[in-house]
Amino acid sequence: MTFATYTLGCKVNQYETEAVSEIMVKRGYKSVPFDCCADIYIINTCSVTAAADAKNRNVIRQAFRKNPSAVIVVTGCYGQSAGEKLIDAEGVSIVTGTNNRSDIPDMIEQYLMTGEKILKADAVDFHSMDYEDLSVDTITGHTRAFVKIQDGCTQFCSYCIIPFTRGAQRSRSLTDLRSEIERLADAGYKEIVLTGINMTSYGRDLKDGTDLVSAVETVASVEGIMRVRFSSLEPMYFTEETIAKLSNIDKFCRHFHLAIQSGSDSVLKRMNRHYTTEDFLKITETVRKYMPDSAFTTDIMVGFPGETDEEHKESMIFARKIGFSRMHVFPYSRRQGTVADKMKDQVPPNVKKARAKEMGELAFELKEEFTKSLYGTIQDVLLEEYVPGKGMKGFASNYCEVIAKDCTAKRQGDIVKVLITGSEGDICLGETV
Repeated sequence: MTFATYTLGCKVNQYETEAVSEIMVKRGYKSVPFDCCADIYIINTCSVTAAADAKNRNVIRQAFRKNPSAVIVVTGCYGQSAGEKLIDAEGVSIVTGTNNRSDIPDMIEQYLMTGEKILKADAVDFHSMDYEDLSVDTITGHTRAFVKIQDGCTQFCSYCIIPFTRGAQRSRSLTDLRSEIERLADAGYKEIVLTGINMTSYGRDLKDGTDLVSAVETVASVEGIMRVRFSSLEPMYFTEETIAKLSNIDKFCRHFHLAIQSGSDSVLKRMNRHYTTEDFLKITETVRKYMPDSAFTTDIMVGFPGETDEEHKESMIFARKIGFSRMHVFPYSRRQGTVADKMKDQVPPNVKKARAKEMGELAFELKEEFTKSLYGTIQDVLLEEYVPGKGMKGFASNYCEVIAKDCTAKRQGDIVKVLITGSEGDICLGETV
């Protein structure tokens, strides 16, 4: 039988979809593109905003229209938060949440035998949960491999539903991590991107001294792996000791995606973010002390309930002060079930749109400044794809996108040294050294 997958949301979801796909293939199912008429559709959902929920429902309808007789499996955060409603939706056969994904083939076979819908979205626990043992041997369509090492979050930011869909913070064992990295290295991957829901909390639940540095050291010690980087990080728990240890790992990439969300202390307090702009600034200063060539990217939300013009200006000023190389700017979206949804002084949509535009213009300006600051420097670039008539494109250690003009003889997956000589938009141009 054929199956197709569709992933909405974060890198963690993408990793989990890859893991489920490998389990399905090993059980004898054949993977086909989502736009095909498949026997089975597996939709891995996101539930971070109300807009994400709407996208989930739209994809489910798409699958049903492609093949009304298909087995439609809904998994992930939306499956966790809306399982009771989803199981009654037209075309949906199986709903599972943010655990039990390794059991999806068994659920499919049970459904095919009985014809009875299956809902298996266990209630999350905010105190203790087991880490679900998922792993992959290869990542479809990438030269970099995203590897999940952590799940869950109990920070309870006032705008976020994720603690209620993912549950307690829990970490993957280093032994299991190393086994997967060895398989990926054998498959030819040279860069590993570690990902999780709240990465900086990695190891705290294991209570054996394991921490984020331990994970990086484990990955870096595997022969064949040339680079290790983080996906998104929360500023909490990011200490000078951690930063100093990371700076001593040669394979560690000098790029930090620290999700600040706002550059206004009063907004951060209403968001329940557990840090101040001063704390955040100290982290970036400490990183630059130990790793001067580091780049910082971030997420910034505009239009949070009660955000004033002055608070928005504070956020703009702080973003410029840090000098982010990239900023993901997005307007606040109300999410039913969160504290922020019940807050007074919801910002009008037109104001949120205007502030997002203004912050976006700043993001573009800072990105250009960062790109130009790299002129004359030599960057290690992992080549990912050939750009016709231009050369090979890839990413530097600091996550700057680079086209090496004279790299046509090089291969995807090679790491080369490139002298940056110019730029085209936010992409650096250069020649191999």
